[in-house]
Amino acid sequence: MKVLLINGSPHENGCTFTALHRIAETLELQDVSTEIFHIGKTPVGGCMDCGYCAEKKICVIDDCVNRALKKAEEADGFVFGTPVYFASPNGSMVAFMDRFFKAGDFAHKPAAVAASARRGGCTAALEVLIKYPTYNQMPLVSADYWPIIHGNTPEEVLRDEEGLHTMETLGLNMAWLLKCIENGEKPVKREKSIWTNFIR
Repeated sequence: MKVLLINGSPHENGCTFTALHRIAETLELQDVSTEIFHIGKTPVGGCMDCGYCAEKKICVIDDCVNRALKKAEEADGFVFGTPVYFASPNGSMVAFMDRFFKAGDFAHKPAAVAASARRGGCTAALEVLIKYPTYNQMPLVSADYWPIIHGNTPEEVLRDEEGLHTMETLGLNMAWLLKCIENGEKPVKREKSIWTNFIR
């Protein structure tokens, strides 16, 4: 079993990475392999709704999204982490998520989200991120609090004891669900064929 953790921060080893690393450490202790994928510092362009990915299963823009899609092929679960900018995920993370989920098919693979901020805006950022897995038939993994962590530096993040506890709980719950799925019944996948428009 493997979990792919997406670091949406431009800072490869910053606060968001520190939170994801704690989740990854917890997963590894539960015999679940992990990889943290950094989307990078280069701005990520948004989805153009060109339809290219519907046929090719990759994005027409060949950047970090396609590299992540390749890694996602061997992933059994996902964690999407974002820094909070102006009470929402940063722009590159939103663009990444739009294109990653437009091109990929991750139905029935568990997903979790996490947000890192100096002080506020985390729950608003989480509300943006959870729409992606819940739209794509992915079980959403929770913790015992909202998956948020606070600090302005990685060192400060490591002093947020409740935030670290929450990340560890999220990792434990992800490992538990992956093991349940591995040992349980396979889900029935439904293809969506009904599309209702409100303007006729």
